[in-house]
Amino acid sequence: MSHGRFITLEGTEGVGKSTNLQQVVACLQAAGLDVVITREPGGTPLAESIRELLLEVRDEPMATMTELLLMFAARAQHIDQVIRPALAAGSWVVCDRFTDATYAYQGGGRGFDVDTISRLETLVQGALRPDLTLYLDVPVEVAAQRIAGREHDRFEREQIAFFERVRERYLAMAQRQSRYRIIDAAQSLDAVQADVAACVDEYLQAQSSG
Repeated sequence: MSHGRFITLEGTEGVGKSTNLQQVVACLQAAGLDVVITREPGGTPLAESIRELLLEVRDEPMATMTELLLMFAARAQHIDQVIRPALAAGSWVVCDRFTDATYAYQGGGRGFDVDTISRLETLVQGALRPDLTLYLDVPVEVAAQRIAGREHDRFEREQIAFFERVRERYLAMAQRQSRYRIIDAAQSLDAVQADVAACVDEYLQAQSSG
């Protein structure tokens, strides 16, 4: 049985990851592939409980190191229980955010030491990395307008400057890593979904010809 592939969607709040994840899944299923859909932080009951800790607004401030370690604790459980077994079984895993979000949010946004994040990445993941990453990009002001009408979690309450740093880190990673595809998510939904489908189809063709 062939090993599956690991596709991630990245971006800040308000870029439409959940909607466009379904477009990715539809393209893969149309190609006859078995698909596992998941998200981070979360993906298992235990990891979802950690997600609640991370997103809940509370009086006690969360230390940056606590936040970082909780992210990787949830990720370790997620990888062990969902991602590795699915890939080994030949399924394609599509995940709403993964470790790139940690580099962007805790590294870029919080200013946490990148070397520490990298060491934790190696410790928790070993050689596991996404095969393809779709980064949905919109200006921070546009993203803020899109989420203005809903109740904000702990991250969504951050200031514009925080999200500017997150976006800058994402764009820097996208420029350095060949697995990235940048999608202009400020377009109409139809246009964004067309771009997403084109990226997935291009990747599938490359895999079949390889």
